[in-house]
Amino acid sequence: MASYPYGQLTDGEQLLIHQHPHWKVLILPAAVGAAVLVSCCYLAALAASHSWRDVAWVALAIVGGGLLIRLFLAPWLRWKTTHFVVTTDKIMFREGVLRRAGINIPLKRIASIRYEHDFNDRIFGCGTLIVEGMSDEPLTFTDIPNVEQVHNLLYQAINGDAESLPLVAC
Repeated sequence: MASYPYGQLTDGEQLLIHQHPHWKVLILPAAVGAAVLVSCCYLAALAASHSWRDVAWVALAIVGGGLLIRLFLAPWLRWKTTHFVVTTDKIMFREGVLRRAGINIPLKRIASIRYEHDFNDRIFGCGTLIVEGMSDEPLTFTDIPNVEQVHNLLYQAINGDAESLPLVAC
């Protein structure tokens, strides 16, 4: 069985883009994770000279470990298991760790595509891609890296010009 997304491709379909959300979504979880780690180490050092230090260390390990899992590991896993894929035939979006969800949008069914990025997004080089189907509500994909390049490549793929284009990002 081929790895994702190669196992999802049909005969003759080529992968153009495969990317996760922009890494900026991990800045806050990483900062919080570092703060939890530093705080636990500081509290463990404070408890070292007391007779109840073993109980304090176990409690800090349990509480600190739980916080690290909830505040850093869970967002990282969510980021790692979120995929934005463009092929010569469709857009695929998959997300979720325990409960997976996804959508496939055939390029033939796309009426328009546009992107938006505010000042912060422009600094980080990402943005929001809005895809409107012929009869569906617009789909919004946030934190897409290199959103302008993705927009341009997607536009070319919709017009049938993407077969010679290289992969944008993985």
